[in-house]
Amino acid sequence: MINFKCLRLSYFFCTIAFIASLFSFIAQSSADVIQLKSGHQVKGDVLVERDGILMVDIGVDVLRIPVSQIKSRTKDEKSSKNSVPLKIVRNKIYSTASFPRRNIKDLTTKLSECVVLVETPSGLGSGFVISEQGHCITNYHVVERETRLAVTIFRKNSSGGFTKQRIKNIKIVALNPFFDLALLQIPKQKGYRFKTASISEKENYEEGSEVFAIGNPLGLERSVSRGIIGNKNRNFQGLVYIQTTTQINPGNSGGPLFNFNGEVIGVTNMKLVFAEGLGFAIPAAYLKHFLNNYEAFAFDEKNPNTGFRYIDAPKRKNFNKRERSKK
Repeated sequence: MINFKCLRLSYFFCTIAFIASLFSFIAQSSADVIQLKSGHQVKGDVLVERDGILMVDIGVDVLRIPVSQIKSRTKDEKSSKNSVPLKIVRNKIYSTASFPRRNIKDLTTKLSECVVLVETPSGLGSGFVISEQGHCITNYHVVERETRLAVTIFRKNSSGGFTKQRIKNIKIVALNPFFDLALLQIPKQKGYRFKTASISEKENYEEGSEVFAIGNPLGLERSVSRGIIGNKNRNFQGLVYIQTTTQINPGNSGGPLFNFNGEVIGVTNMKLVFAEGLGFAIPAAYLKHFLNNYEAFAFDEKNPNTGFRYIDAPKRKNFNKRERSKK
């Protein structure tokens, strides 16, 4: 006589064992290794990141790890060959990252909140937040000779839309006219954590790579434009720029140029007048150099030489004759 009760129990336990082994395999193939600033290391399956907290399943419990305490995040070496590595390295006031490729719709939804509108008495520009302390990047020419600045942030609301918030008393932290970059700081807002953009860890883009920009062209807030890299090494007056077919217009200046991994690869700053599809961006390499050394370009409104005024070297008086050195 067949004992159906025993068969049902056997089938039940086999099913449980199969599900457990399946989840074990998934965890092994997608586990993240999280290095904390304290020196400790956590290995587990990242469930979700929300409101600055990373939820990590370590198998026996779920840990809540503040993102601000994470030094780096990488995939486990035992991950499958098809998995894409993920790495975040947090520096003093910005972070670099290497994310997996995603579609532009998902990226726009994720990144729109970190892009801001920069307002001065003489015009409008764009910018993007790079730290939870409110540090923000824009172009030098957007804030040139200005001290009264305002920034509009776009906060996601419960209905899925955005609520605008205009913030005054923006601090100018550093200016670099040579790279056309400026570092601002937005005052912290009660009950709100700034959404940040990460800078690309490596300059691994090539001609033909897909990119997109988010900015405020002609005051049209949070506009998205898409294109490709036309030339990654375009020289203008001794500096190298990224040439892109992404539409860049007045008001886009200072906004981020993203790759399709959601990493900032450049800062949009100019276009050729009376031409289409010829926009330019400052490479991330220049941006990281500026941020790593921003103290050298620190702004002091009481010092007119701060960040933007230097004495030129003496020029030759007679260009027709060579100046002879005295013996």
